[in-house]
Amino acid sequence: MVDVRTRAEWTFVGLPDVPGPEEQLFLAEWQGFPSGAPDPGFAEKLARALSEAGIKEGTPIYFICRSGARSASAAAAMTAAGFSPCFNVAGGFEGDRDDKGQRGHLNGWKATGLPWSQS
Repeated sequence: MVDVRTRAEWTFVGLPDVPGPEEQLFLAEWQGFPSGAPDPGFAEKLARALSEAGIKEGTPIYFICRSGARSASAAAAMTAAGFSPCFNVAGGFEGDRDDKGQRGHLNGWKATGLPWSQS
């Protein structure tokens, strides 16, 4: 799994816990803060990290962000770079906003009760 949120999100909001010793969590910012511009070297940097970790061609890669928008773009970019299959985690880590404007209650990784941790 690749979490494409920002360092601040990883630190203050939390991280998904991936099950088992065969699964790994990679942290790779899709967009820089505070500019919000996508990192032009994203695919190259992530490809290097995956290779160094021994991730073989054809291994499914799952992408997650806050709501599923950035991770969809990251998954598409990695697919275009030759990685496949790439999947977007619908709803992301925190999901959509509820009627109070808050995330983490309607859908997404946290709301569905999947394991996560916070520093």
